[in-house]
Amino acid sequence: MSQDELAARPCSGSAAAQDGILARIALRFTRWAETWFPDAYVFAAVALVVVAAAALLNGASPATVSRTFGDGFWSLIPFTMQMVFVAVTGYVVATSPPAARLIDRLAAWPRNGRGAVAFVAAVSMLSSLLNWGLSLIFSGLLVRALARRADLPMDYRAAGAAAYLGLGATWALGLSSSAAQLQANPASLPKPLLAITGVLPFTETIFLWQSLVMAAVLLVVSIAVAWASAPAPAHAMTARDLGIEVAAAETALPPRRRPGEWLEYSPLLTLLIVALAVGWMVQEFTSKNPLVAISGLNSYNLIFLMLGLLLHWRPRRFLDAVARAVPATTGVLIQFPLYGAIAVIMTTAKGAGGLSVADRISGLFVSLASVDSYPVLMGLYSAVLGFFIPSGGGKWLIEAPYVMQAAAELKVHLGWAVQVYNAAEALPNLINPFWMLPLLGVLALQARDIVGFTFLQLLVHAPLVLFMLWYFAGTLAYVPPLMP
Repeated sequence: MSQDELAARPCSGSAAAQDGILARIALRFTRWAETWFPDAYVFAAVALVVVAAAALLNGASPATVSRTFGDGFWSLIPFTMQMVFVAVTGYVVATSPPAARLIDRLAAWPRNGRGAVAFVAAVSMLSSLLNWGLSLIFSGLLVRALARRADLPMDYRAAGAAAYLGLGATWALGLSSSAAQLQANPASLPKPLLAITGVLPFTETIFLWQSLVMAAVLLVVSIAVAWASAPAPAHAMTARDLGIEVAAAETALPPRRRPGEWLEYSPLLTLLIVALAVGWMVQEFTSKNPLVAISGLNSYNLIFLMLGLLLHWRPRRFLDAVARAVPATTGVLIQFPLYGAIAVIMTTAKGAGGLSVADRISGLFVSLASVDSYPVLMGLYSAVLGFFIPSGGGKWLIEAPYVMQAAAELKVHLGWAVQVYNAAEALPNLINPFWMLPLLGVLALQARDIVGFTFLQLLVHAPLVLFMLWYFAGTLAYVPPLMP
């Protein structure tokens, strides 16, 4: 059913009145996005063209821009495969029989459509404080389970947007924060950056009481906005209205037909492979700080892959789950190379004076900053740059040298400077399709379907985040770098 057909439904004045002002604004944004917002691939392609044009205007030669485009195009291949496995392993784990039962139990809790949307928002943001990959896939599958309830007139688009709030609000303030993990691990930091910042343990970044309060405020406010912006039943677009099939994945295996299928149906290989992985995990987690060991995406993906294999028990069921998960990675595979090219063009296509586009932007902001204005200016800068380079860890390595140098010169608390980056870096995620792709694959939606709701969250988050960054900076004193 189209949006126009839904709008033509007869509804009483009282039903229309059930939609508050935020719900009406979200629906207007959604209608605009459905008409004008491009597919995520087009969005990435346009961003690439804009950055290339900016590099040319900055004085870089066409040959330089072309070369950096080619150099950057495949630069994110390891990261791309890591993201593919985040989506695949998250899907495999969440569709295993035990996890599916947990999701079904959670899906039985909400009593109405708006409550379901708010519940998804809470699950998404709380789980993102542990790991953003788990948040993205688990929340998406929770939305699908809620959509299967015939007694729950839940707007599928609003629920999809709520499932994305972990990536758009709180993930960078939690344990999987790329910047905080890098700063806590001196071996992972480039030596020039380590000389500026020293080691910043979690107690100086994500575990600051100011950071914990900020995360709590964002959690409460985001849930409230998600609830208030969810359309009333008369205006809700359910998965059925959108023509989306949300039936539970089939987990029963057909009977074995050939002797050659014995190992596919036996848990023997599963147990042997998991035993090898457990041996590696024991060594990894006993030789390192557990928070350090789990911080790497390779470690995370291996753990979740083995968990998925174990939960599915039989290789045949595991392989069937992987096959169902792969279509959710299409957008990641085709778009991440464009983002890799954008990052390299911005940072290495030198123009007049030997400066790149990123150098020009950073020089402007750093020259304007003072100790009082630093949190707001750097927050704005990180948010804007994050729109073009939406990779928290990679962008931090690009941005940190001059951002942290400015913080050190201005005597801004270095740990809070990291949190300025973390909180602001999440803001562009609310409208940038980059991180939406695995979730959209799970939900069978497009970015235009949810961006109206996430844009409303952005309008609320941006001033709130910038205010808290400025206010809490005044409660922290500068501490000299702690060298390893």
